[in-house]
Amino acid sequence: MTTETFEFQVEARQLLQLMIHSVYSNKDVFLRELVSNASDALDKLRLEKLRDDSLDADVSDLHIEIDVDKEARTLTVRDNGIGMSYDEVGQLIGTIANSGTAGFLKELREAQDAAGAEGLIGQFGVGFYSGFMVADEVTLVTRRAGESQGTRWTSRGESTYTLEKVDDAPQGTSVTLHLKPADPENQLHDYTSPWTIKEIVKRYSDFITWPIRMVPEQGDGEDAPEPETLNSMKALWARSRDEVSDDEYHELYKHISHDWREPLETIRLQAEGTFEYQALLFVPSHAPHDLFTRDFKRGVQLYVKRVFIMDDCEALLPPYLRFVKGVVDAQDLSLNVSREILQQDRHIRMMQRRLTKKVLSTVKEIKTKDADRYATFWREFGTVLKEGLVTDSENRDAILAVASFATTHAEDEPTTLAQYVERMKDGQEDIYYITGESRQSIENSPHMEAFRDKGIEVLLLTDAVDEVWVDAVGEYEGKKLRSVAKGEIDLDGEKDEKADGEREKQAEEYAGLLGWMREQLDEDIKEVRLSARLTVSPACVVSDAHDLTPALENMYRAMGQEVPRTKRILELNPDHLLVKNLNQAYKEREDRSGLVESAELLHTLAVLAEGGQPKDPARFVKLVADRLERTL
Repeated sequence: MTTETFEFQVEARQLLQLMIHSVYSNKDVFLRELVSNASDALDKLRLEKLRDDSLDADVSDLHIEIDVDKEARTLTVRDNGIGMSYDEVGQLIGTIANSGTAGFLKELREAQDAAGAEGLIGQFGVGFYSGFMVADEVTLVTRRAGESQGTRWTSRGESTYTLEKVDDAPQGTSVTLHLKPADPENQLHDYTSPWTIKEIVKRYSDFITWPIRMVPEQGDGEDAPEPETLNSMKALWARSRDEVSDDEYHELYKHISHDWREPLETIRLQAEGTFEYQALLFVPSHAPHDLFTRDFKRGVQLYVKRVFIMDDCEALLPPYLRFVKGVVDAQDLSLNVSREILQQDRHIRMMQRRLTKKVLSTVKEIKTKDADRYATFWREFGTVLKEGLVTDSENRDAILAVASFATTHAEDEPTTLAQYVERMKDGQEDIYYITGESRQSIENSPHMEAFRDKGIEVLLLTDAVDEVWVDAVGEYEGKKLRSVAKGEIDLDGEKDEKADGEREKQAEEYAGLLGWMREQLDEDIKEVRLSARLTVSPACVVSDAHDLTPALENMYRAMGQEVPRTKRILELNPDHLLVKNLNQAYKEREDRSGLVESAELLHTLAVLAEGGQPKDPARFVKLVADRLERTL
């Protein structure tokens, strides 16, 4: 047959060289590309045969075959699918250039990193040419189903390619790579090694619908072995629920997550319409030890038509659902889609919204139907889920609906905000909370005294994220979220003239002391006032209603954000004997220098009572020791 030689267009030649030498950091993907093309060819033949039963094509054993020849150093990927005609080879394989190559080349040259460049290649759709990364020469032989004549295409990936009509080509397509020498330093492995081939197929193409076969190595004196199927073909997410056992789901979870324990919940989702995808997600039963570390690998596995694309696809779920593991298989994405493209893709954003809502609705269902499993979920993942109250306003109500919090109402049973609102006392307008390092420390906080005295329920929030989300949420069902350690607190409800008169009388009585202490403690506090929240302790420090709390200030500083130090408010209990005596001494003494240390001690004791640290621990210890010495 006549062989014709063609030249690549200039732009196409430049593009081919760029891709071969500088785009793909992981050269193993060439096999993924060729297997995926073969799978598509088999899909097309099956569909064509259904449409046209008279098509002269054998569909009795559709499969993909991989063949290696160690002596000749060749690797062949063969399918018996739809194949291509002579003209189709020229259009689909022989030509890279089309209207847009110039602009594409410009973008490719300007790509700042390999990931960005690889994403651009994915947009362009020239994955077949990735074979030249590992081969000096590529030969393609194909015959379209229903036709009698085949075509051979050959190129060394430089400036030309040849086309030739052949008579003995089998139905389908075979791509033979004349492999370059192995070069491990440049990630160029020995692709004649059966172990290497099996590992790549298992990693990228395990769930391809069609069997991927390879003949095992033959030992001396052995009969020719039967072909071995390399892929499981068990895409569990594509099968109906009644076809898959729980054990199969659990095995897939363990394979994906490397967790030896069974998942807490399995979530299935199938979306049909203009953009089709299937998802099989798992909620673990235990939080991984590195869930809150910077290096934690989050995201689910992304497949396109059962071809593995990405291990940790962060774009498919928000960060606060980073504990969810699983698989998402999309039908209409590019095989070479990059992380950068995923972040901007409209379909990916749509998938993220749907998957997020599905996970949250599943958690709500668990909460409604199985208290024990919900308790496990919230214990393991409640802290990270609450991050969504800050970052995801769209799903804030759904997160609040499944969130629960420790409360003074019961020691062992957490409560929801809805339950809290149901139990609110007559006349109570706000939802009260307190934040701190532990339940024990905040339950014993001076800020809690009046609430405990009046039997008003308080949420006890001990996670670092609690300092942030309460401000972001602000209110629930029209009830404001109020910290018991911020702003002024009035728990008397309706106006009480007798109580108001008593408070006015106390304000006059202590006015001098309050003003004097404000001057003495000016470096640390911005106001001294009488407290309505203390019943036992002599003093406490509170933040102004809109100020950052000390814990939040420390959190920002730990993240490298410098924030100005906020002066706080010192509140005194006018009914405490220590405060009464201090006021009496203030009124009786003309020389009040001896009271300065008492004021300083009172302030530091208030800081310690809420779990803070003295500004000058050595001075505080000395003052306490001196006072003790005088009393003995």
